[in-house]
Amino acid sequence: MKVFVSCDMEGVAGIVDWEQCRPSGGAAYAAGCRLMQGEVNAATEGAVEGGADEVVVNDSHGSMFNLDPAALPRAASYISGRHKPGYMMEGLDESFGAVFFVGYHGSISGEASALSHTYNPEVIAGVRLNGTYVGESGINALLAHSHRVPIALLTGDSATLAEAETFAPDVVGVMTKESRTRFSAHHLHPAEACEKIRAAAREAVQRVLCGEIATPTITTPAELEVELQTADMAEVAAWVKGVERADTRTVRIVGERGSEVYASFVALTYITRQAGGR
Repeated sequence: MKVFVSCDMEGVAGIVDWEQCRPSGGAAYAAGCRLMQGEVNAATEGAVEGGADEVVVNDSHGSMFNLDPAALPRAASYISGRHKPGYMMEGLDESFGAVFFVGYHGSISGEASALSHTYNPEVIAGVRLNGTYVGESGINALLAHSHRVPIALLTGDSATLAEAETFAPDVVGVMTKESRTRFSAHHLHPAEACEKIRAAAREAVQRVLCGEIATPTITTPAELEVELQTADMAEVAAWVKGVERADTRTVRIVGERGSEVYASFVALTYITRQAGGR
């Protein structure tokens, strides 16, 4: 069985400051990368122990080249780099048996979650999937749903795990920290977090093989409503195929296939960077 790992950084145990997540952070960023690597490696090793014969890791954070490829387990291949058409889900298709979300964080519109945002916090103020606010995990679930691949593992803080209950109720979750505010948290020791992730990844693969984890629970046609920070950002977003203006600061994407909705959303995130001044 093939396992697809989409890995982010803000949900990793020990991560609580933007300096740990950006190359400009220097030593703090280097330490953040090591923490991220540990959790990704633990998830990969656990997947193999559970019965996976191939693991594809998609680096989904920032500029998307945060991991040391040579430090990954030999069972893993690595997708990295910016401007990927599939963004955080680049490489996923019907050949995979399970999706892992590692190091994920809460949404910009939800409960306090360390370093919370939804794709681009300079532009996006909130996203609703079929009327319910979701974060990056819920948006990315659209592609897993389209390819009929179950989301088997999710790691991050308690807010992140709670957000997944509406679309991935069967997911095996690991709480790496308890957020106190957007910039503070009570963390597991990194070694403890990795141990829990390895065991959970093993369990997740075994449960998928036994048919105990269903594909994401998303009603189609799926409707994604994206709330932008300003009216001009909504105007620019509406230039994207499949995106229509809903009101002053909100746009809507509707599609029978989650992959179509997701593709339009990814294009929206790229084009609105211009309206955000980047």
